Amino acid sequence: MGSVAGDAARLAYPPARRDDSVVDDYHGVQVSDPYRWLEDPDSEETKELVAKQAELAETVLAGCPDRENLRREVTRLFDHPRYAAPFRRGNKYFYFHNSGLQAQSVLYMQDELDGKAEVLLDPNTLSKDGTVALSTYSISEDGNYIAYGLSESGSDWVSIHVMNVTNKQPMPDKLSWVKFSSISWTHDGKGFFYSRYPAPREGGELDAGTETNINLNHQIYYHVLGTNQSEDVLCWKDPEHSKYSFGASVTEDGKYIILTVYEGCDPVNKLYYCEISSLPQGIEGFRERQEMLPFVKLIDNFDAQYQVVANDGDEFTFLTNKSAPRNKLVRVNIKNPELWTDVLPEHEKDVLESADAVNNNQLLVCYMSDVKHILQLRDLRTGNLIHQLPLEIGSVSEISCRREDKEVFIGFTSFLSPGIIYRCNLSPAIPEMKMFREISVPGFDRTSFQVKQVFVPSKDGTKIPMFLMSKKDINLDGSHPTLLYGYGGFNISLTPSFSVGRLVLCKNMGFVVCVANIRGGGEYGEEWHKAGALAMKQNCFDDFAACAEFLISTGYTSSSRLCIEGGSNGGLLIAASINQRPDLFGCALAHVGVMDMLRFHKFTIGHAWTTDYGCSDKEEEFQWLIKYGCSDFLLFPTSLYTI
Repeated sequence: MGSVAGDAARLAYPPARRDDSVVDDYHGVQVSDPYRWLEDPDSEETKELVAKQAELAETVLAGCPDRENLRREVTRLFDHPRYAAPFRRGNKYFYFHNSGLQAQSVLYMQDELDGKAEVLLDPNTLSKDGTVALSTYSISEDGNYIAYGLSESGSDWVSIHVMNVTNKQPMPDKLSWVKFSSISWTHDGKGFFYSRYPAPREGGELDAGTETNINLNHQIYYHVLGTNQSEDVLCWKDPEHSKYSFGASVTEDGKYIILTVYEGCDPVNKLYYCEISSLPQGIEGFRERQEMLPFVKLIDNFDAQYQVVANDGDEFTFLTNKSAPRNKLVRVNIKNPELWTDVLPEHEKDVLESADAVNNNQLLVCYMSDVKHILQLRDLRTGNLIHQLPLEIGSVSEISCRREDKEVFIGFTSFLSPGIIYRCNLSPAIPEMKMFREISVPGFDRTSFQVKQVFVPSKDGTKIPMFLMSKKDINLDGSHPTLLYGYGGFNISLTPSFSVGRLVLCKNMGFVVCVANIRGGGEYGEEWHKAGALAMKQNCFDDFAACAEFLISTGYTSSSRLCIEGGSNGGLLIAASINQRPDLFGCALAHVGVMDMLRFHKFTIGHAWTTDYGCSDKEEEFQWLIKYGCSDFLLFPTSLYTI
């Protein structure tokens, strides 16, 4: 590892115009915002600064003598086949596969699991420069059609297209201005539900990749196959609550439409339902009536989260955090919602991450225990444990199953396991779990590496889990370059996963790679999340600093050789950390960070993040945010390392 820019002062960093005339009044506090002009990504001045920054970066990176060698090593290790778990629709199986260096995985289909596979959809062919990505998809119940969403240049905006699976011919359907949407087909195969916003601007050309208008008035539509989007049935909107967002899904038995309502990013939601058979003219009949679907409001407040696990007619099983911050399973008859019963009570320590109905009357349950996954088979009616499935220490990356399936597929990964797909037969008294596919990285010997989990006391004494990966038997002499990664927000958990990039750091550059499971995430449930949100956000930065201090005090590294990294909410973590504790770090990598804590809620979907951060429009919350979220200088690391 070598320094390519030992002192930021030696770099001719492009100057950014400072406009000291921009001053805002926040509840009597004057706050200057000299770089407000950068909020317009389409202005020529902004584009010019970005171009100069990119030019500087390329100049700096060109000075790294090992860059091409490392690029070749990363390319070599990435060049290995990867698979996702197969799933069944109609009489066909589908799965994603990447041959190695493909920018995006390809969707294949086959009649049998051991039969010949053929390409159904290859996203790599959708654009010459690879900037069109497959962002979502759904295959109809009979397996005859696939609806899929495409985004361009990394945008959250999606256009939905439809293909006939049998002849692989595209349908004329195209749906625009879709965002934060799933796709859910009705079981008759006539059409599907999706979510969209009104077009952001009327008239003129609009770049959906850089458009920053606030996103308001999310709506649910039903699209009938073969019709124009202008004929889609408006199923739900709520103009009185323009910041709400909605999702619609059809239950596995095809009987109900479930409408989920969100007001932000907290794990809470309202939940409404509509019985499809109760619509005398079907969903399409509401096009002429110009009325919304008659949803029944089962849960009409934001006091907890409710996710459908299964239903037997009107009797529903939900996963919820209602009076259970680590989640539990409950059951209710939605036509008589007065009585709710616990099916699987909250665990005293572990977090119930998911529950899937399988083999007709069983549940495949996934717990997180100290940031490691545990899989159990339980009885759907009683919640009683039937069998614990054998797993190494690591993460369940995916579960592919439906309620009628006696055979399920389970994806597994860890820091030292590129990926295993297990095929689990649930018919025997003791389920048979066999390896279906194992991903292998050429030249990777897992026995040469070690992974440890430590628990680091934070400023207030809270024990913070942290994983450390390195070569085996390293000397703790403070000499090792170290990468410390964190996130700490929105109830998101960082569980063990495989990374070629991090492997190269350890193998070729002698790095110690660390993942800190700081508060704000979901590693120990909703209490852990709330302990790093809103007025408690400083806990995230204190936890991260404690992990850095541990790495230095125990001899893994020194402050000058410690690099910190995070993206989005994790980018905020990095910026706040380098501002609060510049003595601890030699390099900071903040990807797409939420940096302006006083104005983030004014753009795109930023208003939804106020559930974790608060909002400067409220005086109390402004006082939280101003302490860590406002800076009028440009951040640049004191030293820069790169691969």
